[in-house]
Amino acid sequence: MTEPPAEPRLEDFLDQPTRSLSDWAWLWSRDESFPVQSHRGVLGRLVVGFKRLLRPLVKVPQNDLWERQRAFNLILLEHLQDPLPAQLEALSHRIAHLETFMKEGLDEVMAHNDALFTRVDQKLDRYRRESRELSGRLGSALARVEEGGGAEAIRRAYDESAYLEFEARYRGSEEEIGERLAVYRSRLAGASPILDLGCGRGEALRVLGEAGLDAEGVDSSAEMVAHCQGRGLVATEGDLLEHLATRSPGSLGGIVSFHVVEHLPPAAIERLVRLAWGALRPGGVLVLETPNPLSLLVAARSFWLDPTHVRPVHPEYLTSLARGIGFQSVERLDLRPFPAAERLPEVAASELDPAAQPLADAVNRLRDRIDDLLFGYQDYAIVATK
Repeated sequence: MTEPPAEPRLEDFLDQPTRSLSDWAWLWSRDESFPVQSHRGVLGRLVVGFKRLLRPLVKVPQNDLWERQRAFNLILLEHLQDPLPAQLEALSHRIAHLETFMKEGLDEVMAHNDALFTRVDQKLDRYRRESRELSGRLGSALARVEEGGGAEAIRRAYDESAYLEFEARYRGSEEEIGERLAVYRSRLAGASPILDLGCGRGEALRVLGEAGLDAEGVDSSAEMVAHCQGRGLVATEGDLLEHLATRSPGSLGGIVSFHVVEHLPPAAIERLVRLAWGALRPGGVLVLETPNPLSLLVAARSFWLDPTHVRPVHPEYLTSLARGIGFQSVERLDLRPFPAAERLPEVAASELDPAAQPLADAVNRLRDRIDDLLFGYQDYAIVATK
């Protein structure tokens, strides 16, 4: 059990005065007088006795001033003693809040600093990669000039580089394309080896390789092939049809070509399908993906964004072509529907008066037909099995 604090004594105020405000308040409230201290020797005792005799004579005339001073001291002590702990506590809270605020601010600044350095590192990595690619393109162009290609070789290298940048901007990132191609994994399971005609940046080669399939690509663009090889993918520069014609009959389990046939004239598309049928073994699979011309928005707008597109390819044409050449099974896949936010809105018939609901239903059916005609799917593919 805690003992109560001892009451102050006059001795606490003599040689080394106390620093306790409550003790000083006790002293002034009781109007205690300090003792006249004794001095050494006989003379000291005489001086003490003389002071004691004079004290009453001095104190009485000074009594009024003494009371005023005592009252002032008590008021001053009260003013200091009462609000001071509260002020100190409030000040302590403010200091703690300030310290917390400064810590949180410093943590936020450091986190922002770390994020900023991360962004800088990413950009530096990108610039290093682009610098290496530009250096490689320059070396390739110089090699072609030395071989007698001249301005034509430089122009081709420039066009290929520009098209690589075009795909990066408008077709989507390599990661996005890889996610879209995942739909073919189950249909190509066990189809090794697979040849990718027009492999481009190698998204399909990467996806097929991750699925454990043996895949190689061919592309007419030296820039695309170098891009693939730089990522450890197997790719060859060359004409697609000429390369396909060199493959032995029945030597391939799968042939894929993503967004290539729209770059070819009809005669070349027919030759590609015929050569693919010959190079595939029984049970082999041919996949041809292209923009969907059944969507007016695709056929009238996005298709012509690429200046190298020759003409849209109707899905019925590809289907009948594959069947006519000899493929036993031909499946059509509708790919990449337009986001719902970009399509025509429906009328909320259930929220209308019952008398108006039949009309709203008719409007919605008309809306569905117009919406399918305008939007529908952005791409389609045929999957033909030999």
